Amino acid sequence: MRRPQLPPWIAHALRAQRGPVPWSAVARGALAAGPLLLVAVVVGRTSLGVVAAIAAMLAGINDRPGSRRGSVRRLGVPAVVGAAGLFVGTVAGDRLGAVALTVLLAGLGLFAGGISAVGPVASAAGTQLLVAAAIGAGMPLPESGWERALAYLGGALWLVLLRLVLPTPGSLVGDFRFDGERDAVAGVYDAVAELLDAVGTDRATARRAALTAALDHAQDALTGPRLRRYASSSAERRLHAQYAAALPLGEAATALAWAGEPVPARASEGPRRLAAAVRGNTHTGPLPAPSRSTPALRALDDALLHAAEAFDRGWENRDLHTRRRTAGDLVRSVFGAGGREYGLRVALCFGAGAAIAQVLYRAQWYGQHEHWYWLPATAVFLVKPDLGPLVSRVLCRAAGTVLGALLFAGFAAVLPRPEGLIALVALSGALIPVATRHFAAQTAVVTVLVLALVMVGGEPQASVSRIGETLLACAIVLVVGHLPMPGQRGGGVRARLGAAGRAAYAYLGHVLSESGGAHHGADARALRWTLRREAYRALAESRTAIALAAAELPALARHTEGADDVVATLERLVDTTTACAVHLDDSGRLTPWHLAQLNELLDELAEERDQIGLRMPDAPDVPLAG
Repeated sequence: MRRPQLPPWIAHALRAQRGPVPWSAVARGALAAGPLLLVAVVVGRTSLGVVAAIAAMLAGINDRPGSRRGSVRRLGVPAVVGAAGLFVGTVAGDRLGAVALTVLLAGLGLFAGGISAVGPVASAAGTQLLVAAAIGAGMPLPESGWERALAYLGGALWLVLLRLVLPTPGSLVGDFRFDGERDAVAGVYDAVAELLDAVGTDRATARRAALTAALDHAQDALTGPRLRRYASSSAERRLHAQYAAALPLGEAATALAWAGEPVPARASEGPRRLAAAVRGNTHTGPLPAPSRSTPALRALDDALLHAAEAFDRGWENRDLHTRRRTAGDLVRSVFGAGGREYGLRVALCFGAGAAIAQVLYRAQWYGQHEHWYWLPATAVFLVKPDLGPLVSRVLCRAAGTVLGALLFAGFAAVLPRPEGLIALVALSGALIPVATRHFAAQTAVVTVLVLALVMVGGEPQASVSRIGETLLACAIVLVVGHLPMPGQRGGGVRARLGAAGRAAYAYLGHVLSESGGAHHGADARALRWTLRREAYRALAESRTAIALAAAELPALARHTEGADDVVATLERLVDTTTACAVHLDDSGRLTPWHLAQLNELLDELAEERDQIGLRMPDAPDVPLAG
């Protein structure tokens, strides 16, 4: 008998991430908000310390595994935007009436929701913009707007400084500046080896997806902000060359997985030895003997030889196979279907939360509690699709807030003030990197931390009112999340699918042009790898969006039915295109069988697109087989 399965919207709420404890992040969390608050209390500027600690807490939520260089953008950009939001919220709260303030905050929600469609960093920036604006307008403090903004920026930059200065396990090998970069590049070679081991089995598709994730992670780690345009040290140039050498290996492994014929067991030994060389910052040593019976195997062995040469010489490879997004790309993201739909929902949730909070505050529902920011700030987190499906977010937020508020009520009854509360802030900051594995746990830790902060700042114990406000925010987001919006529902998924389709067609068109002799040489191959990276990254983002949409309540999930079929066909199309590219490098032309496979997939894709009403550009013309 089959075991009964929970509905997806319940199963997602119970699911938690797993992995080793990020001790480096735990140490940074312990040294961030708590010490900042302690210094502020000692010098007599407690209110500014509360603001700085809140900024450090929000930056700690974004302090995820990755490279130092990548962390500057991931933590710094949202901090700068959040400081601006705090300034605007403070000035508006002091000068505007309730109606004008609500309209302004709703407009900020529309703007922040639109820019969140650009990418993860923009989404974090939009969130901090709104949360900080709500705090500025709804947390009465004696300091001016610019003083609060500087304190906020200083608190976040303190965590960035800790991220740059404190050692991590990865930075203890070779150059201190590298921690996540080296491990990320080594992870690509490990993923290639695992894909080769899975060739000819039912695990090949999952392993190819894991290779895409590893390449995305390494690309992000190496392309963070820098003072100079290109790598400035020999160690960094060597690491860039090692990353670039992994791309043809990944291409050959993908072609072998597409063919489905098992490969010799020794084929995966070479990539594993390369992974060990990257991690240990050593030479590769002897690589396994070549096996050149098929075009894909010949490409694999050529890529291994190229990698060995790159590891030994370590020349500078300036091309990390990424392209800057143009202003037109950003505008299409913000004003596209996904940006419009999410922007409207954020504006409604944030505006409604601010309006209701002010009504309750002016009606003295809060009693002695003058801080009305909690309701709109909670709505901001609840409306974010990055944190999971709608019902899952609501259930986890409600459960986490109740647990955190009850825990804090117990702590507040026994801890000395303010030293005990400051220690509680430091402990909560240390727990945030571990608690991010589940939204309810993260909510509980953040609730304890924020309640401790505002009590140090002079607010009375507010656990009961915070629970009520959270449940009210949950109700607002549930209602707004199910409201019909202009245009088609599932705009975020459709926008991701459209981007994936455009990237896949661009990649296919370039490979077909190589078949026709229009492009050739090293530059054409570099462009091909760039287009392939963009296609696979867009497909991975589509998969993530579809998985989240599928875990919504049936009333919402039905709007994206059939999207998983489209992305699966697009993945097969990109895999087939990769196999065609490898065959072209070997023979210079495509076989009728390759062309037939491409035409069959394009026909299947056109039919699936029509079934769900998805708009995509016209596919490139593929010659008919024979």
